[in-house]
Parts: sequence; structure tokens; C-alpha cells
Amino acid sequence: MLKIALITPAGRGSRAGNRATATRWAGLLRELGCRVQLAGPGDDLHQLRLSTSPPDLVIALHAWRSHAAIRACRQSFPECPLIVVLAGTDVYRFQHSHPEVVHDSLEHATALIGLHACVADDIPARFRSRLHTVLQSAPTLPPGAPEPGRRHFHILVAGHLREEKDSLRTALAVRDLPSTSRLRVVQLGRAYSDEWADAARKEMASNPRYQWYGDVPHWRVRQWMARARLMVISSRMEGGANVVSEACVAGLPVIASDIPGNRGLLGSDYPGYFPVADTGALRECLLRAERDPAFVATLRERVVAQAPRFRPEAEREALARVIAACGLTPCEPACREPAVRESLP
Repeated sequence: MLKIALITPAGRGSRAGNRATATRWAGLLRELGCRVQLAGPGDDLHQLRLSTSPPDLVIALHAWRSHAAIRACRQSFPECPLIVVLAGTDVYRFQHSHPEVVHDSLEHATALIGLHACVADDIPARFRSRLHTVLQSAPTLPPGAPEPGRRHFHILVAGHLREEKDSLRTALAVRDLPSTSRLRVVQLGRAYSDEWADAARKEMASNPRYQWYGDVPHWRVRQWMARARLMVISSRMEGGANVVSEACVAGLPVIASDIPGNRGLLGSDYPGYFPVADTGALRECLLRAERDPAFVATLRERVVAQAPRFRPEAEREALARVIAACGLTPCEPACREPAVRESLP
């Protein structure tokens, strides 16, 4: 049985994307017949010896945040293959602000994983031969999920409030609309700072079209995916947002900022992009969606066409290919141990 140590910078109970990815991957790797141990911040990496022997493979999420753990694993298990997963902030922020840290993690890696198809364009050429793409998956909505109401045209924004997400852009876009507009913005996600929380509360107080519900369990997010008519991804940078995968599987049309992380999931010719941080352009997209059912239908057709790429079995097979590229083979299904799953955020 292949023994895998899976390192994430987000601790148990966190709703951060890194923890959700690690938890989901642990389940998928167990389905492949692997034995998986998760390690979070503060865990003793010397405890990663499974069954009194070193792991056969280490997977580390986030080149910058997991840098110390990556170096420690290389010292403790020098012969062990190491896969480093590139987050959006690795590629689009930290490799520019802290290149010595990010690139050191990449140098130690046997293989790299990018979470969207455009990552290769934004990393140094010397690392591209090690890069593999693994698209994050999402389950289908359960039977009996709620349907959109008629009174309001709900727009969903799902993601923690922080600078990288440009989190209040959609709220700004629905200010001062004609009184006849039915547009309403529902925002879900934890504020990463008191400043972001204060900004969201002030926006609610002055903008009757905007409602922030804060940190909510994942089932509530999925309920709103069923109730909303549109989702907005306004991020300034993304490594391959799982919420895009979820929207596609749910058949929820997406309006997205024109960045590599969104193009790498939705395609370069997707018709629902707007320029980053352009409030006016986003407002026009939203008003067009409200007034033009054919535009929304086109967006829905495009996300539905992408949905098979985001099925759990596709993600599992992609992980198996990366493991094989490291010269390893997961157990046959007959060797599988029962999956132990954490609750997803």
C-alpha cells in the first residue's frame, strides 16, 4: 500500500481552500488504495513515519507557506518523491515578492501540480517539464435543491473576504442601479481581517442590494448555488478556484475577472469575462444578464460543457497520473482501506 504524507498550511477545522483541497485529495487518494496522513501547521513532521517507515510520497500544498515543511521533508526523507502544489498566491504574488523561497520549494520538487491550465505560462521555464494540471472537482447538487426565486435576481459571491478576491467588487457594481432592477448580491465567506468585516458591514448599511452572511457551512453555499441565477468571481489572482468547478457542475453561470486562473478553468474564449477591478464593466455584465436571458443561457451552456472536467473521478485519475510520473503506483482497488473523510467547508 502506497503511503502518502499530505501537508497543508491550513489546520484541522479551517475552511480555507488549502484544507478543503487536502481533505478532498485524502479521500480520493484512499480511493486509489493509498494510505494517507494529513499534516497541518504545528504538526511534528517527524511523526510522518507511517507504520514505522518513511512515507513513499510527500505532497505539499503551497510552495511558499509550506516551504519550511518541504525543506524538513527533504532532509528527513531525502529519497522520497515530493510533489509541490502551486497556489495562486505562489504563482502570482510570492514568486515575485519572495522568489528565493518559492523557487527553492520548486527546486526540491519531483513533480509540480498546477490547479488550472495556464500555470505553465507564469512559472520559470526550467520548472515546466515537472508541471502537471489537476483540476479540482465538485459533487453534483443533491436532488430537491432549491430553485431561483422570481422576485430577485440573486448573484452569488462565494469566497473569503480578502484582497486577492477583490471581495466587494460585486457589491460596488450594484450600487445606484435603476429602481426597476431585481439584482441582489449574496456574499458568503469569512472576513480575513477586521477591516474587511467593517467594510462589508458598512456596505450592507448603505447598499440595500448587498447582503453578507459571513462564514457559513458548505451545505449553505451549495444551497445558494441552487438559488442564485449567476455567480461572480472577481478575484485579482487565483490558482484555480474550486468554487468555479462547483459552479460548472451545478450549471450556475459565471461572470469572472479576466485573469489566468479563471481562463485556465473556463477557457480563453469564455464570453463572461470582465477586466480586473473594473466596476463599470462588471455592472454592465450584470445588467445584461438581468435583461438578456439568451446571454445567461449561453453562459450556462458553456459552464455545463466544462462540468465533466470537474468530476471527482477526473480529479482522482489526474492525481494517479502525477503519482505515476513520480515512478510510483497506487494499490489496486482491492487493497483499498476505508476512506476517513473530514467535513468539507
